[in-house]
Parts: sequence; structure tokens; C-alpha cells
Amino acid sequence: MKDTGELTVDPAALTRAVQALFKQAGSSEVEAALVADQLVGANLSGHDSHGVGMIPRYIEVWRAGELHLNRQPSVALEAGAITVLDAGMGLGQSAGHAAMERAIADAKRHGLALNGLRNSHHIGRIGHWAEQCSRAGLISLHFVNVISNPVVAPFGGSDARLVTNPIAIGVPRAGAAPLVLDFATSKLAVGKVRVALNKGQTLPPDVLLDAAGQPTQDPAALFSTPNGALLPFGDHKGSGLALMCEILGSALIGGPVMHASPTSRRIVNNMLTIAIDPGFFAAHGALDDSITQLVDWVRASPPADPEAGVMVAGEPENRARRERAAGIRIDAQTWHQLEDAAVSAGLAAADWRRHAGV
Repeated sequence: MKDTGELTVDPAALTRAVQALFKQAGSSEVEAALVADQLVGANLSGHDSHGVGMIPRYIEVWRAGELHLNRQPSVALEAGAITVLDAGMGLGQSAGHAAMERAIADAKRHGLALNGLRNSHHIGRIGHWAEQCSRAGLISLHFVNVISNPVVAPFGGSDARLVTNPIAIGVPRAGAAPLVLDFATSKLAVGKVRVALNKGQTLPPDVLLDAAGQPTQDPAALFSTPNGALLPFGDHKGSGLALMCEILGSALIGGPVMHASPTSRRIVNNMLTIAIDPGFFAAHGALDDSITQLVDWVRASPPADPEAGVMVAGEPENRARRERAAGIRIDAQTWHQLEDAAVSAGLAAADWRRHAGV
């Protein structure tokens, strides 16, 4: 343990530790690999909010019997290029992967696919699914709603009514990393507030309201009883997008929408994915040239901060991956929570540390 109260863990070792934890809980080799790849991948991408710090919540919900391991999604609707899958509260990383594999196959066959995934447990960083589609050469759009304790106030409101309802768009590029736009419709993701709380940090101003509807920079306010509320990004814009995610990401495909505070600790995600094969378009040959011209034009803007430069969607994650390849830093509080989760899953703390190489 360093003086900063953080550990630096090798990404490959951390991946092995997460795999061991979920295999001990009962996941198959394939499922354990999928969840480890996505969670550690989120940390590597700079999104600690959606990384291994989610494991304690997953294990808590699994122990309560509300998260099911090794459950494959069932087909609820098939109609040409339209498919709706029901995850039956299976592990989201496994369900999401299966849904994207189906969307990719349908888009390759029809040129376009509309895929609904409903009743899944937390599917993690949505950009991960856009990246899966991009690797297959597809453009993809993802609309997601979240059924959990409400933590986001609507525009003009003073208490929590919605959750963070993210949106992602991925665009593949020949010979270059894809453009991946991935954002919560709130000013911060809940996980980022949790990370700040665990690190003893305060939040930026104008991000969070306390339970009385007053501005606060204390991250603990979001997790108090009663809890505070994050504000939507862009005021009415983020609030409007969050509402549309409820409709497109869930109601359209037969999933639930937020209308009351749930009593369960589970995190339910519903996602609508639109996957497009650009090879079906006559102008496909010129698409990469157009994207390159556009990106070069945007990045040629004189940077406001010379050290940061001008970045486009996906580049912050790529930069984080380069910086974190030698090690992922985990704060002491999160590490203790991970050890406790390992024990709850049946993996001794010493074995967790051994797999993680610490």
C-alpha cells in the first residue's frame, strides 16, 4: 500500500482476480472472462466509475438472489432485422455481449439491425458495446435506461426522479481507432460520485443537490437517506435525452420505465441498439475519407490548453489506456470493498490478493 492510500495493480493480474472471483461464485469460464474483460477494461479506459468498483454491488445483488449467473437471454421477438432479447436478470456483461453478437449478425445480413435487450442486470460502460460493434465494422447507436434508486433530478426539479440513462454512438475507422461517444445524461455518473466519496474528494459545484434540494459538493449526499440528486447535463437537453432513453431504450422494447422508487438494490438496464453496416451504402468507399477530413479539420483548431490539445470522441479513453497499461490505481476503500466482495463470493481474501499480485 502506498502513502497515497492507493494500490497500483497490473491489469492482467486484476483481470485474473476478477475471473477467479466470478468463477468461485459460479460463472462459467466464458462468463467470468466477459465480466472481467469489461470491468477491467473500464478502468483501463479511465472510467473507474464502471470498473471493478462495481463488483461489491454485483455480489450483494447476486447473494440476494436477484442476479443470475450463466443465464443466456431468451428471444422475445424476431421480425426480420428486429430482435428483442430478454436477459431475465442475467449478468449484464454476458447478456450485452450476446445481444451485440446478434445485432452484428443481423446488420451484416440486412444492412441494418434494431436490437432490444431488456431486463438485464447492469451492462456496464456502454461504450464497450459500441466498440464491439465497431470491431465488426458497424456503426452503432445505443439508448439505455436504468431502473435503480432514482439519483437524477429532472430539469427544473429538486429531487431525484430518474437515473443516469446513458447514450453511446460508435463509428469504425479504417486503420484508426473508432470514434466512440459515450456519456451519461446526468452531469456525472453515479460511479464517479462513489469514486470521489471513496477517495475523500469533493465534487465540482453545480453538479449535485442534497436531500433538501440545495446545492452541495459533498458526494455523501447522493448516498444518504433520503438521498440527494445529480443534475442533468445541459439543463433541459440532458433531461430531455434521459426521458427519451426511457422510451426508446426500454418502453419501446417492452422493458420497465422509472415511475417509482424500487425497493431492490439490483441495477436493471434496458438497451436499444441500432447497428448499421456502412458497406450497404453506395458512398461507403468515401466514408473513411470524409471522416478523416472532418477529424483533421476539427483537431486543427488551436488548442485552448496546449497540453490537453483538441480531442475527438474516443481519444480520452485511448489516452487513458496508454497511461494505465502499466498499472491501474485503486483507492484503499474500494480495495477493501473488493476483498469483502471476494469473501462473500467464496474466494478467500488471500486468494484474491494472490490472483491480483499484491
